Amino acid sequence: MKKRLVSLLAIVMMTSVVLGACSTDNKPSNAATNKPQTEETGSTAPVEVSIFAVQESNIDLPTNKFTKFVEEKFNIKLKFESTPPDGAKEKRQISLASGDYPDAYMLPGYIDQFTQADVVKYGKQGVLVPLNDLIEKYAPNIKAAMEKDSDLKAFNTAPDGNIYGLVAYSQCFHCSYPNKMWINTKWLDKLQLEMPKTPEEFKAVLKAFKTQDPNGNGIADEVPLSGSTEDFGVRVIPFLMNGFVYDDDRNYLNLTNGKVESAALKPEWKEGLTYIKSLYDEGLIDPGAFAQNAEAFKKIGENGDAQILGAGAGMHPAIFVNIDVGNKNSADYNPVPPLTGPHGSFATHDGGGVAPGAKFVITNKASEEQQIALIKLVDYMFTEEGQTNSASGMEGIDWRKPKEGEVALGEGVEPKVATIPAVEGEAPRNAGWSGTAHFYMPREYRDSWVQGTDIYDSANYERRLYQATLQYQGHEPKELFPLWAIWIDNAEVDEASILQTNIKSYIEQNALQFITGNKSLEKDWDAYVKGLQDLKINRYLEILQKAYDQSFK
Repeated sequence: MKKRLVSLLAIVMMTSVVLGACSTDNKPSNAATNKPQTEETGSTAPVEVSIFAVQESNIDLPTNKFTKFVEEKFNIKLKFESTPPDGAKEKRQISLASGDYPDAYMLPGYIDQFTQADVVKYGKQGVLVPLNDLIEKYAPNIKAAMEKDSDLKAFNTAPDGNIYGLVAYSQCFHCSYPNKMWINTKWLDKLQLEMPKTPEEFKAVLKAFKTQDPNGNGIADEVPLSGSTEDFGVRVIPFLMNGFVYDDDRNYLNLTNGKVESAALKPEWKEGLTYIKSLYDEGLIDPGAFAQNAEAFKKIGENGDAQILGAGAGMHPAIFVNIDVGNKNSADYNPVPPLTGPHGSFATHDGGGVAPGAKFVITNKASEEQQIALIKLVDYMFTEEGQTNSASGMEGIDWRKPKEGEVALGEGVEPKVATIPAVEGEAPRNAGWSGTAHFYMPREYRDSWVQGTDIYDSANYERRLYQATLQYQGHEPKELFPLWAIWIDNAEVDEASILQTNIKSYIEQNALQFITGNKSLEKDWDAYVKGLQDLKINRYLEILQKAYDQSFK
């Protein structure tokens, strides 16, 4: 599921922002030592470093133009130990367990990366080298970024104060509000309906879609509302629940006056389920939304005979409808603002789309000289030029400076980078490292990319998503539990992981049973609450409270 999502996100980003066991030998290798010093890298001969990396599509790292560029710039020789995306995590773990691992790991965060537990574990074992001193002495851009952005520093700093690795810090604005709802505005216009603002108004619109033949084919084939179980943001419950209680669509956690709570235990959760059940009972929610994959969802959005989908849940509409040039249905789907229910008007927010862990680490196999060369290389990718050349491709090949009159994605932002579109039939340019180089893309950086103003042109898809997301911005609660940025005590990580899995599964299974009527919200609610208590939800919240207090208080 997640793999499909991140692959799709990678496409969106490239089109828009462009877009075990400890080693048995813990001694650093002595390669490339005792050599004459130079200003740039510390030796006249290139410093050879080995890097475990994922071989992404249309990229050959050894012959890549950015590889050649940085090898010359930093007088280094990069030896890649590449692996395909499938099985990358397993191969990384095997390399660590065997003790035969490289000088560094540099991973696309959306395919594989070290978890926080991995970082702490291998850091304490001495397999991972703390980067604190290296950053202080040789990485002014990394240092400045962490001083500027406290969240970035929190992501990178383990509980013991060491920085054992660097996260993939890409603040994707539209990704940070994933649970959007896209409604068929052509149908709204045909039926002379207003954009719904409340849960009851939304229900009335769905009922009209079901009963008033908006596609005009004389057949009751309309699907008022659908979604999927694949890809983050496509489940129908969170958008609907957010008018009643905040639903993070991950672990169902709330934060109130600094106290960690479960949304799924609150009376408001029961109210939300009651509302969603009423939609289901009247045939307004596609039953497949609770079971189907992304392919089945898209078949509804792209039904061949007639347009049949009234509203679709999704981070962006390309999940369920084609946005290719010439597609006539794409422009019909536009965002529904967060619904204002009896207890609020919330929008699911995940902190900017940044996943905790580490995409880059240096191991104890690297000599001091190799460590310095590696941190200087990554420090370059913390500059705007370096991040663009590395992640998007080299200047003059994949991007250029903006022309007069071109505008940036962000309102009032100076345009700095314009994509050079690929020509149909053109061979892969192989000029950048794509996700492997996603190191530091704060929102202001992504906002500075040139983007056209016609939001229904597929070339300007990012602007369409950006404008849609502005309607959700600010609807998150004043307090958010930052599960993405806390570090759970290493002694409690395994326990928390088991509790999290069991509790999350229980909440989701019971929500579906309540909605479909297999369980009664009146008769079975107390038993449901007891079931959560039996699964030790209080212990789970206790662990999270401790982690939160240690990280943010």
